[in-house]
Amino acid sequence: MMRVLPEGMQLGVASAAYQIEGGWNVTDKSLSIWDTFGDIPGTIADNTTAKDACKSYEYYKRDVAMLHFLGVMFYRFSISWPRVLPNGFANKISKDGAAYYNNLIDELLANGITPVVTMYHWDLPQNLQDLGGWTNPLIADWFEDYARVLFDLYGDRVKTWITLNEPKQIGLYGYGTRRFAPGINAHGIGEYLSAKNMLMAHARAWHLYDKEYRAKENGTIGITIATDFREGQTDEPEDIQAGLDAMDFEVGLYSHPIFTDKGGFPERVVKLVEEKSKQQGYPQSRLPEFSKDEIEFVKGTSDFYGFNHYSTKFYTRKTYKEGMYPVPSYDDDLGAVWSLLDYEVAILPHCTVSRVTIRPDLSGLFAF
Repeated sequence: MMRVLPEGMQLGVASAAYQIEGGWNVTDKSLSIWDTFGDIPGTIADNTTAKDACKSYEYYKRDVAMLHFLGVMFYRFSISWPRVLPNGFANKISKDGAAYYNNLIDELLANGITPVVTMYHWDLPQNLQDLGGWTNPLIADWFEDYARVLFDLYGDRVKTWITLNEPKQIGLYGYGTRRFAPGINAHGIGEYLSAKNMLMAHARAWHLYDKEYRAKENGTIGITIATDFREGQTDEPEDIQAGLDAMDFEVGLYSHPIFTDKGGFPERVVKLVEEKSKQQGYPQSRLPEFSKDEIEFVKGTSDFYGFNHYSTKFYTRKTYKEGMYPVPSYDDDLGAVWSLLDYEVAILPHCTVSRVTIRPDLSGLFAF
């Protein structure tokens, strides 16, 4: 029997510029932080880089033909900031870079595939990183300028925009560890600075589209957050709280400022980081504050909740010990230990249904 998709549901595929394009130094494209990061020996296990990748920059028509063969309804791809703006700033738009995405969008539409564009999927221009990258609050201005360029170039054909893909991975892994580019291990500080600045940059782009482009282009714009689930290891109150706190750090840090009536960072994150900062001798919390105006500016700035999900982890504070994690750090602030435990499943004919717990105050945020 052929299963039929529910009415209105669409299936598509996605990619990121650095993962597939190659063409890392063609024409006037400048270096991204991943171009730089990938060249550091030992950063990637076998020293592989994405300088060539799938060569989609050169063979985009082949890739679109494969998408057409698959029968997908939409294709979500990202635009490389340094390919379109070689200086990182909007004073110079690359003719070749702009033309590449114009051609890709036109090819998709000619094949009946809807383009969905991610404006930022981790490949910041290196020269902007040299100025502090996502830890510099001025990046909200730079991102708004970049957004305007994209809206002007492609807004007549692109009707779904995603500002940032997975801010946690950008901030925590790029500025709180050396796991991702740019590899700035300013743990306990860098991930929080970047979190606020990313939210402000996202809000700037949303307001720009809402005020100057929405009526004309009739599109939507939002953010995509890696919404992995976190839960206590047991039903004991201490573990339940650890799981709820982990959800606030994992998801709430980026979703609470946008999707709640109150706005700002989650109360538990604010409390835990403030307490740890005080214990560690900091004169003020390492978590930056939102002003009242900033809270109002960020609230409601997403037309949809972009939902990426990878895994579930189970948290407890019973086995947590001071000094287990770097001090200060995101993990130390949370103060809990996680594991990948087996969890309850019900086996039914031809399917598996897992036990899922949804926090009451987050219900309604998720669309499946």
